Amino acid sequence: MKTIYNEVPADALTGSMRDFRVPAGNDLERRVGNFFKWQNLRRQNGVWPFSRATDFGPRTEVSAADDRGIAMQGVNFASQDYLSMSSNPVIKATALEAIERYGVHSAGSPALVGNTTASVALERKIAEFLGMEDALLYPTGWGAGFGVIKGLVRSSDHIVMDTLSHTCLQEGANAATRNIYQFRHLDMAHCRRWLEKIRATDTENGIMVVTEGLFSMDSDTPDLAAMQELCNEFNATLMVDVAHDLGALGEDGRGHIGIQNMIGKVDIVMGSFSKTFASNGGFVAVKDRAIKEYLRFYSAPATFSNAMSPVNAAIVLKAFEIIDSPEGKVLRNELMTNVLELRRQLTEAGLEYYGDPSAIVAVKMGTEGLARLVSRRLPELGLLCNLVEYPAVGKGAARFRMQVMAKHSAQNVTDAVARIKAARLEAEIELATMGEQAPRMRAVA
Repeated sequence: MKTIYNEVPADALTGSMRDFRVPAGNDLERRVGNFFKWQNLRRQNGVWPFSRATDFGPRTEVSAADDRGIAMQGVNFASQDYLSMSSNPVIKATALEAIERYGVHSAGSPALVGNTTASVALERKIAEFLGMEDALLYPTGWGAGFGVIKGLVRSSDHIVMDTLSHTCLQEGANAATRNIYQFRHLDMAHCRRWLEKIRATDTENGIMVVTEGLFSMDSDTPDLAAMQELCNEFNATLMVDVAHDLGALGEDGRGHIGIQNMIGKVDIVMGSFSKTFASNGGFVAVKDRAIKEYLRFYSAPATFSNAMSPVNAAIVLKAFEIIDSPEGKVLRNELMTNVLELRRQLTEAGLEYYGDPSAIVAVKMGTEGLARLVSRRLPELGLLCNLVEYPAVGKGAARFRMQVMAKHSAQNVTDAVARIKAARLEAEIELATMGEQAPRMRAVA
């Protein structure tokens, strides 16, 4: 049944998760209650589009339910399965074979006996693929990002990072040192000024510069050669997160490091297997084995966590084999065809998006209130995609991050555009009918 729009309270369309990040009060349990009240107000009014569950995993068309148990069916542009590896028959067969050989659990830290022949082979493959000397696996991509920063940076060292760096990188920095300097997104001149300021007073301690190969909210990328040159000039170490582009972009699947001819030239590369490689886990690739061995024993998410599952390691190893083959090239071409067609149809529909062509097509909404009303309508229209709002992005810069898969059909793309356009038009009407009750929010140009 269609929702009655004029019953949405304005309070459900305002506020953000940032408001509850530092709750007041001396009772650790009770003080989180205000977040739940706000969350539940949104949930009860159909504008809490998070924590959904699918019936059959990341298929292009899905049955899913929200955290109230309300079901929907439709086109899936919410899953990060860029090359559709999750449903690849070879990948599924590899998983079954790995279970028979290894069981399902690593049962130990990689610093002890948690590794298997599959994980050792995978580390070698990653290093070879990226032109690095060695690589170290982590049980999650988040752990790899956090762990490489916390493992290498000490309290007297400095971190200079792009302001849009992923949360795992931000959290790793905050855990490592108080000497953190954020430069404006992709602003090399601003990065240089921070490096100049640091080295003017400190030539003894280390500096790590942190950026990403492809930023997940804006679908854009830095000039990696220029950043590495800048780091060399100031005796700083460059660390690049390639979670979203490795495997999915470039003629050979090596992402922007390959596209920009930086294979083997970046100081440290980290990434995740949860986007393109049909698995969980992460890695850090280095130009010197000494760094890997140090991280193995001084990077807590590696040292004091169970090693990556042998099943996951076998899956990723097979995924690398596919990515580095003619089949991988075909899959990347299919993905980019879908990406370009989605962007074209969005433009024709009068909808704007951020960034450059990639599996991430972030459709601009503007105010949080409007975006939440759109999110309320999308399940009824049969489209699953992810709402992103402040503080994950700036205030008034809410968007829907449409995540494209190689196996999306042409009809999937057409349906998705029609549905998000219809949802936005209906949300704009709904917001207008609220009159004086409408939330006062400023959109970002």
